[in-house]
Amino acid sequence: MRTVKLTAAITALLLMSAPVVAQDWPTRPLTMVVPTTPGGAPDLLGRVMASRLSELLGQSVIVENVAGAGGMIGAARVARAPADGYQFLIGTLGTQAQNQTLYKSPLYNAAKDFAPVALLWQVRFILIARKDLPVDNLQGFIGYAKAHQAVMHYGSGGIGSPSHLACALFNAAVGLNVTHVPYHGVGPVIRDLIAGRIDYLCPSATAAVGYIESKQVKAIALLSEDRSPLMPTYPSAGEQGLAGFEDTGWSGMFLPKDAPPPIVRKLNAAASAVLDTPAVQARFRQVGAEIVVSDRRSPQYLQKFVESEIRKWATVIKTADIAIH
Repeated sequence: MRTVKLTAAITALLLMSAPVVAQDWPTRPLTMVVPTTPGGAPDLLGRVMASRLSELLGQSVIVENVAGAGGMIGAARVARAPADGYQFLIGTLGTQAQNQTLYKSPLYNAAKDFAPVALLWQVRFILIARKDLPVDNLQGFIGYAKAHQAVMHYGSGGIGSPSHLACALFNAAVGLNVTHVPYHGVGPVIRDLIAGRIDYLCPSATAAVGYIESKQVKAIALLSEDRSPLMPTYPSAGEQGLAGFEDTGWSGMFLPKDAPPPIVRKLNAAASAVLDTPAVQARFRQVGAEIVVSDRRSPQYLQKFVESEIRKWATVIKTADIAIH
């Protein structure tokens, strides 16, 4: 009888303390893990969010870039972290969807090893070329590349990275066979594109827009069916004759899978408030990132979205016969 009473007392204590955990959290600095090198969209936009998130939560949000294995090193670190809400991931299309099929032995199960918090933003991928490439539109690029594909090179942020898959799928769609040069992150490959060491690249528009506006590289086409409302001066692949081609990147916020629901809800509310901040929205618009609408920011929506993206890209990657072992 005493055992039953003791068990009941402990259960009641735990239930009473759960709201207190959420109410007190956070009481110390948080770590935002960005699973890419500095310079890409997740890093740039994550840092924009971190500053405002610190203000709303009353604690510093420290950004740590943990790249490697297509972003899986950083993502796996969060998946295995204590589920206390003090370490969270800015997961990407690559880390949470594409890598599940690209790699023979992924370091985690993206659909099961995280507590989804919120879908944050989407970005278009864009085909950019060295500024002295003698073409200015997509059809001209395709014609030039087919005539010179034996000596051309395209770069990416790494084998199996979203920028690699974007160009690989584009090449397959238009019938190009061009040598791939992988780099460790988008920043270094853009620098080599500016220097003319490679011919083209397919990064997120967010990572490329500054270089395009300063005329250090040449924009050929957004890799989407329609123009972006945030980048209306950039023509899409669809309107330039490549019908049906669509490649959109995204990022979301994730905690370790056993994170307490009250903390998930509190971080979700804070993240949504950040996205509703006018200064944050202005900065996102400035770099061509599309903030998701409020009804797509729930943890439940993100869970279903990740599962659907894993299925979608499994079909695409297997059809394109791209794999990393």
